[in-house]
Amino acid sequence: MFDIKIDDARYWKNCVDSIVSLIDEGTFNVNKDGISLKAMDPSGISMISFFIPNKAFSKYEVDKATNIGINLENLSKILSSSRNNEQLIMKDSSGKLLIEFIGERSRRIYRLPMIDIKKDVDKEPKIEFESQVEVKSDSFKEVLKDATSLSPYVGFKTEKDAFKIVAKGDPGELEEEHSNNTDFVKKLSISKASSATFNLEYLDRIVRACPSGNIIQLSLKSEEPIKVDYKIGDAAVAYYLAPYMES
Repeated sequence: MFDIKIDDARYWKNCVDSIVSLIDEGTFNVNKDGISLKAMDPSGISMISFFIPNKAFSKYEVDKATNIGINLENLSKILSSSRNNEQLIMKDSSGKLLIEFIGERSRRIYRLPMIDIKKDVDKEPKIEFESQVEVKSDSFKEVLKDATSLSPYVGFKTEKDAFKIVAKGDPGELEEEHSNNTDFVKKLSISKASSATFNLEYLDRIVRACPSGNIIQLSLKSEEPIKVDYKIGDAAVAYYLAPYMES
């Protein structure tokens, strides 16, 4: 049994949006430390690892560790109905997830059926990354948008003190180069030059929920999955995306 309360219902929606951007159903693990979720997307080329600590909630009572299998698309739709200054309560209610919105003069209760999710992911990939790049979220999203007009794929390269972004397609080519401590790159750490290409649609979905003004960390190794990390308040979200390999 659990009884969890968060003072800003819309904050929890932002957290769920970071998950539903990749998967439409998943299993939350609720324990005394917080709420976590690990899952592969249906295509099998990307993975999400989400964790929000108990300190993010104004009330957090968990009797024992519980798994909550849920349709995330339905959950996101319900959370979209949240209003300014509404609180959110989540409880276990006879095998269903009870969601209660509490406003100044009203309250609404939803109950979502819990479902059995058989495809669980226990571990994240172990990769010894060669480069780590911290970029400003708004600038990075803009670059991905620019690249989308040219190609369905984008390449990242690190060498010496530079981070390069490359997109090539029939409409034309884009190549951007950024050095350390700029309006784009906040921090650049390179142990070895790295190069890999990724699906732009997936990258866009991965960074979509990152709040404006935040930092996104990209961890790279040549021809290995990229790791994308960012924070949503106290919540930490990490994604892995397999590289695109030309046939």
